[in-house]
Amino acid sequence: MTTDMKSRDGRTRGMAKGAARGLGLALVSLPCAVLCFTLSLVSIALIPIGIGIVTTPYVLTGVRTFANRRRVLAAEWGGVRIPPAYRPIPKDANPWARTFGMLRDPATWRDLGWLPVDMTAGFTTALLPAVLLLYPLEGFALAVGLWRVMPDGYWYGFVPVSDQTSALGAGVLALALLFLAHFAAPRVLDAHYRLTRAVLGSNQGELAERVRVLTETRRDAVDTSAAELRRIERDLHDGAQARLVAVGMDLGTIEALLDKDPAKAKELIAQARRSSVEALSELRELVRGIHPPVLAERGLGDAVRALALRLPVATEVSVELPGRAEAPVESAAYFAVSEVLTNAVKHSGADRIWVDLHHAEGHLRATVTDNGKGGAVIGAGSGLTGVERRLGTFDGVLAVSSPAGGPTMVTVEIPCALS
Repeated sequence: MTTDMKSRDGRTRGMAKGAARGLGLALVSLPCAVLCFTLSLVSIALIPIGIGIVTTPYVLTGVRTFANRRRVLAAEWGGVRIPPAYRPIPKDANPWARTFGMLRDPATWRDLGWLPVDMTAGFTTALLPAVLLLYPLEGFALAVGLWRVMPDGYWYGFVPVSDQTSALGAGVLALALLFLAHFAAPRVLDAHYRLTRAVLGSNQGELAERVRVLTETRRDAVDTSAAELRRIERDLHDGAQARLVAVGMDLGTIEALLDKDPAKAKELIAQARRSSVEALSELRELVRGIHPPVLAERGLGDAVRALALRLPVATEVSVELPGRAEAPVESAAYFAVSEVLTNAVKHSGADRIWVDLHHAEGHLRATVTDNGKGGAVIGAGSGLTGVERRLGTFDGVLAVSSPAGGPTMVTVEIPCALS
């Protein structure tokens, strides 16, 4: 196959792929955008009478989830990166603080401003590639005889169709549109993604916004590290340390009984041995919780495979990682996947889970999909909120797609390079 033929074949696949993706975006995004925009307006309008104080955080969380899903699609399908810049909300914030904290966030108003744009210009640019591909089919049908059953005064585009000659003119127009679609469909969809970035991305004080987000995510990282240290200290104090103290006391008693009561001393030696084994087991579990040995030795892919083997749900893991990321990034991705899998096992009711790990265009991406009941959200009381906050330290993105009835797809994306 020559280079020209390969190029034409690639453009044809690009046209078909752009049309299919654009049609899917148009059909799914329009009702979702209308619903999110309507609920947001109603909920914010109800704040003065108190109802909106309760409903607004949930509605805006849904808007953020929808916007984050579109960020992921823009990155995966169009190579357009739209980093989120949401201000973190304290976990223990009351409804009042949560509502006005979200409303004071400029990123919230960018999301709300993007929704009507997505309903109109976004819908048009998403649908146009499919129209350019499908509309010529009608022209060709008219040219081969469909014009005979059409009503008088029927127009195809700007061509009035009334006889075979004009129907052939409609066929020529259809051929021109198909030729246009061959080149324009992928570009129109790229314009859709760029429009999304122009409205949804941060467009004011980019550097100041970046500094603010990094400052807040650093504070979250410090808080998380402090909490983790307290957990380790508590586990050591209540677990292995207590068992080792008991072993020491048993050894002291054994020393005193060794000559007086050898049988009792022998019994205490067995007990001390059991206690030491249990202490060693607890220390191993603690170390595994801090940084699993398989993650350090074999990398993220094998660590996630080992994690999947311990799950009570059938789990398939697909890994395409040509190298290894830095240790902090691997650790963040591992524990994010671990938390998502734990949520899926506990709450989804799924009987099958799929995990996909790959690296593309400078980003490590992990996708966890289950066939459960759906309904997963990023919000108060959800383990996904903590995952999102921890990923923010690495400029990571967490996107959740979980309609009622399932399936649930959680995507984690962290910018990094592989070595």
